[in-house]
Amino acid sequence: MSKTERQAAVDDITAQIKASPNVFVTDFNGLNVLKMTEFRRRLRQAGGRYVVVKNTLAQRAFMANKIAELDQHLTGNTGLVFAGEDPMAAAKVIGEFAKQHQKPTVRAGWVDGRIVEPAYVKRLGEIPPRDVLLGQFVGALNGVLYQMVGALEALREQRVAASAPVNGE
Repeated sequence: MSKTERQAAVDDITAQIKASPNVFVTDFNGLNVLKMTEFRRRLRQAGGRYVVVKNTLAQRAFMANKIAELDQHLTGNTGLVFAGEDPMAAAKVIGEFAKQHQKPTVRAGWVDGRIVEPAYVKRLGEIPPRDVLLGQFVGALNGVLYQMVGALEALREQRVAASAPVNGE
């Protein structure tokens, strides 16, 4: 790889990091081409992107974006997951794919301007989708409202019974 090719690669990675505020550093060792293609396809469907990088080029790109915290995680076979604006969708794909194939493993992540551990990325992937969370929230509110209506109805019945004339008066 010539110096101009390396610089072009660094510029490309730098631009991708700037475009994606959420990046995961992974180890893809053990994934064959077929599995890697399937992983990339799933990530694309979730709005992410997977790029295999040379560690020194990735270090330069991270330095250009003032992200020095990820340097120590750039060892061995390295792939970067550019998650875009939604880190949960990409983390979910990584988690599901890793359950099936034991790879890729997450070394670290950069989420919303701070470094995160692999356990954090795993938890991100386990959070239900937004629609499910909203449904759960609405269901909880609905239950509370039904309890409130039941309590008010019981109070109304008590008052009606208390204000009703007693037989014999």
